[in-house]
Parts: sequence; C-alpha cells; structure tokens
Amino acid sequence: MESHFFLLRCFLLLASAACSLSHPSLLGVHPLDEKYYSSEVIKCKDGSKSFPKDRLNDNFCDCPDGTDEPGTSACSAGKFYCRNLGSKPQFIFSSHVNDLFCDCCDGSDEYDGHIRCLNTCVMGGNAEIGNYNSKLSQQASFAGKVTKDEVKLEDLVHNLLSLRLAIILQVVLLAFMVFLWRFGCRSRSKRRRTIELKEI
Repeated sequence: MESHFFLLRCFLLLASAACSLSHPSLLGVHPLDEKYYSSEVIKCKDGSKSFPKDRLNDNFCDCPDGTDEPGTSACSAGKFYCRNLGSKPQFIFSSHVNDLFCDCCDGSDEYDGHIRCLNTCVMGGNAEIGNYNSKLSQQASFAGKVTKDEVKLEDLVHNLLSLRLAIILQVVLLAFMVFLWRFGCRSRSKRRRTIELKEI
C-alpha cells in the first residue's frame, strides 16, 4: 500500500511541475503569443526587424517596440505578462521587471532573486494594485494598442485554458486513484484465494 502512495505522490509532483514550468525564455509572454515566439527567427511586432530566438529575453533591446524583451526591463516600450494563476492576469510595463517591487501578485516579475515575492494571487493579491492596473489599461487603450474588449477576451481565453487544464488534471488524478483502488482490491482477492486454496 505504501508503494501506491509513493506512486501517487510522484504523479502529483510531476503533474504540478508540468503545469507550473514553462520555457524560461518565454517569461513575460502571454500564452496566446507563445506560438509567435516558437520559430527560430522572430519578427518584431512593428515589422522593423527580425531577431534569432536566442536573443529573446537576453536583456538587450533589439526591437524598438520591445517584442524581443517581454521578460526583462531592457526595452522601455515592452510589456510583461503576469499570469497570476488564481487571480486576474495582467500586463505591466517591462520597466517594472526586477525593480525590487512585487508588481505581479504571483511574484513572476521579480525572478532575479534579489527579492522574494510571495504568491498572493489566491488571497486577492491584485487588490493593492488595482488602480495601477486600470491606469495601465487606460494608457494602452489610449495608445490604440489594446482595447478593453481584447484584454477581456484574452483574459477569458486564459482563464478557460487554465480551467481546462485543471479539469484534465483532476480527471487524470481520479482515474489514477480508481486504478490504484482496483489494483488493491484485485491483489487482496488473489491473496484470499491463495489462502483458501492452501487451506484446502
């Protein structure tokens, strides 16, 4: 029975690692943009230049619009995407990345290790920076880059993808638990039959 619990713990550990880890160079990238960054040569979103994938998040601004540095503070025009799992996802200016202030409630904007940000997303962590988020979205919509409807749609898609992943993991975990239970019942019945045959 201990081996079943060990297998269950290993499965849970692997499942949580698969959910939480993503490619490190894709830090600060919105999930819908991950495909955009998957090619070996990536174009700046403003069309001005192209850059190889190894220059993504290399802390040097190659694109004037900040396309190549979503996860660093190298480009002043860049935007960093906070996933904020358990709360509302948001964009912050890239200049706020690794600035020793926790802007994202999940702490993903302070990844360099100089400061440790607690994950306050499930505790309503966006409440303190709600005004900042509204100012940021107003500035972005004023600039004509992102409208409120697009942000709502992106947030809805992100939340649905997260929910779908959680449901899939729960179904897999439930199936694994049923398998372990059935395996345990089957081995117990085999032992009973073996004992009964020995007694006869």
